[in-house]
Amino acid sequence: MDLLPVEIKVNVEGDVGAALSALGGSRGAMTTRRIWFAEDRDGVAEGRVPLLDGGVIVRFRIHGDQDDLTAKLRPSTREQLVGRFSGPFDVQPVTYKIEEDWSPSGRVLAASLVRSHPPGALADAVEPGADPAASMDAVQEQFLHACAPAVPLDGLVALGPIFSMKVDDVRLDDLDVNLEAWSAAGLDFLEASIRVKPKEEDDQEEFIARAERMQRELEDAVRERGVVLSAHPESKTRRVLTALSEAGRG
Repeated sequence: MDLLPVEIKVNVEGDVGAALSALGGSRGAMTTRRIWFAEDRDGVAEGRVPLLDGGVIVRFRIHGDQDDLTAKLRPSTREQLVGRFSGPFDVQPVTYKIEEDWSPSGRVLAASLVRSHPPGALADAVEPGADPAASMDAVQEQFLHACAPAVPLDGLVALGPIFSMKVDDVRLDDLDVNLEAWSAAGLDFLEASIRVKPKEEDDQEEFIARAERMQRELEDAVRERGVVLSAHPESKTRRVLTALSEAGRG
């Protein structure tokens, strides 16, 4: 497999609105959307998140101009990605990508298959009593069955909504940074992220060194604007889903 793109993320603690403003988020075009995640119904009744624990993420994003459904494996391994899913492809309306996710707490491999839908097409899938898995298309089902066969996809429930505000390509020093705020279950998060793509002439050592330098630049750019980076080791997805699962017990 060739060198993989890297998504570098940092989470912010404290006043999300103030941090968004300090990082220049108020100057860009903001996209608002609602997000749900599918989880195991019986697990949620016990305050657990079995799909997430098994490295499977099924995410619904509903917004004005287009809905999308994502099936993701994170963390994943190269050995796990078999057959047609060993490399990325883009055959609209389906996009499959493999990349590394870096955060202050570690680095993991992530593989995601995104299927776009017309506006409003996924609204019924996240209603109480609906089966979220029924909205996955054949390629997404094939992906999860082939690459995560041990994770059952029956008896699911949608957890949400999470209210999201996102501003892309905010200029911080020499970086184009994406800012996304989440609000759900009494929690508020802000994530700042950048993507680093390998260049044709890169070898692995050069690419990793460049990505590590840009990771330091992102952290410095956020801190220099008076924004406090989170020391929490868990991702915003895990923290929100755990809170939503606890809220849904019983």
